[in-house]
Amino acid sequence: MIHQLRSVAIFLFFLLGAFPINAQKEPPLALVGGTLFVSPDAPPMHDAVIVISEGRIKAVGRAADVGVPPKTRLIYCTGKYILAGFWNTHVHFTDAAWNNAAIAPADGLERHMQEMLTRWGFTTVWDLGSFPANSLALRQRVESGEIPGPRILLAGDIFPKNGHPVYLPPEMQLPEAATPDEAGQMARDDLKMGLDGIKLFTGAFMGNKPVINMDTAIVKAAVDVAHAQGKPVFAHPQNAVGVDNAIAGGVDILAHTIPSAPGYTAEELARFKAQNTALIPTLSLWTTVNSDSKVTDHLVQSGVDELKAFSSNGGTILFGTDTGFTNIYDPSLEYELMHRALNAREILASLTANPAAYFHASKQGRVAKGMDADLVVLDADPFGNIQNLTRVAYTIRAGKIIYQKH
Repeated sequence: MIHQLRSVAIFLFFLLGAFPINAQKEPPLALVGGTLFVSPDAPPMHDAVIVISEGRIKAVGRAADVGVPPKTRLIYCTGKYILAGFWNTHVHFTDAAWNNAAIAPADGLERHMQEMLTRWGFTTVWDLGSFPANSLALRQRVESGEIPGPRILLAGDIFPKNGHPVYLPPEMQLPEAATPDEAGQMARDDLKMGLDGIKLFTGAFMGNKPVINMDTAIVKAAVDVAHAQGKPVFAHPQNAVGVDNAIAGGVDILAHTIPSAPGYTAEELARFKAQNTALIPTLSLWTTVNSDSKVTDHLVQSGVDELKAFSSNGGTILFGTDTGFTNIYDPSLEYELMHRALNAREILASLTANPAAYFHASKQGRVAKGMDADLVVLDADPFGNIQNLTRVAYTIRAGKIIYQKH
């Protein structure tokens, strides 16, 4: 069944690729009068003007210094705060609302996209596991302009042999690799169909049974294929063995902290730094996995401690919530928990500059002339209260408004 799904996805990739992306020109747009944070570590620029045309930022500066071309649409931002567009590097398009994305009515998909992502300022997301045929179709409809949404990057999943996690439906057939050759072929198939990276379950949670970890040779085989094509590899570890096998295999990004483990060792932290491994904390996920409040508090604090150790060691932090797997769409809790380990500028960097640099998106992550016009307009200062990151007035991707608060 899984091979049939991959074949369908490859067919859809080439079929949908035959349709041109909507190239209709948007009229010039200018954000006028707000407080601009060019980057997470830059001082605020008051009474700023950002002029946008053809999906790019054409001019940035103070109102006294920047002229606005005639016939430009103006958005008055007095009392508001402007930042680069946010990334969420761990989402899933697996909700029932995404079913039949190729043919489902656009208005329903748009509503759910807004509820889950665009109303929170996300202009780029990484989907770390869904049905490729469905997600490729969704991405094509977003890119055509039919459905307002973020830039969608997709990763294909590979599991260890017999490593079907207990939280996934038992009838769901998963791509399980028993050998390095199988893992390498699965990675090639995923990238051939148009996916942007690979996610390896270096540890699969089996409930009351022992975790099934992915052998390092299998990890390395998939990593080698992805890296040969310049694509990143994410790892989902479940315990320290899964972390160590991911490191040894050359994985780029840890998709979660592992709060059930004792914490990262000094040797692991040194390897992370040497290999430029990045971390997606997903701290709010740990509030959903146990009904015992004491256990939950322990898991959350353990995740916070791991985040603090990783960041203090100089590691790259990428924001991600696992939304779609969980139904926690509002990122407020994730911001609150991350703020126990990081300051506001570090959290903002995890949303903007860090992912742009890590994934070599050189035209994103900052607000400057020539950059992609991916922007978030907030109603309140995020440095005054971290929860203000959720008070989104506008989300703008490539110069198009994909969310506007009513």
